[in-house]
Amino acid sequence: MGFADAVQSAFSQYAGFSGRARRSEYWWFSLAVFLIIVLATVVDLVIGTFPAFYALAFLAVLLPSIAVGVRRLHDTGKSGWFYLLAFVPFGGIALLVFFVMDSSPDNQYGPSPKQIYARV
Repeated sequence: MGFADAVQSAFSQYAGFSGRARRSEYWWFSLAVFLIIVLATVVDLVIGTFPAFYALAFLAVLLPSIAVGVRRLHDTGKSGWFYLLAFVPFGGIALLVFFVMDSSPDNQYGPSPKQIYARV
């Protein structure tokens, strides 16, 4: 899955917490979110309205970021509730390990996205 496909997929499932997200979808979307936040920050600093655009950009990508993170956890066979590890000290390290893990075969969250894209 390429950059544009990943961003389109994540935003089309804006608040979809069910299903699975491949590793490439998660990381390409994370890059897009990073670029959006950097661009909004630069615009704010140039215009002199910090944090107006930054806050709007952050709010616009907050829910899709959480949703794609939960779907990524589903892809590794973990419950979406593991996302709450972000609020525990050093829990972000565990989340990073989960996000880097390879997809598990078909599980309770649906068929493996690798198999779906391989058939197309």
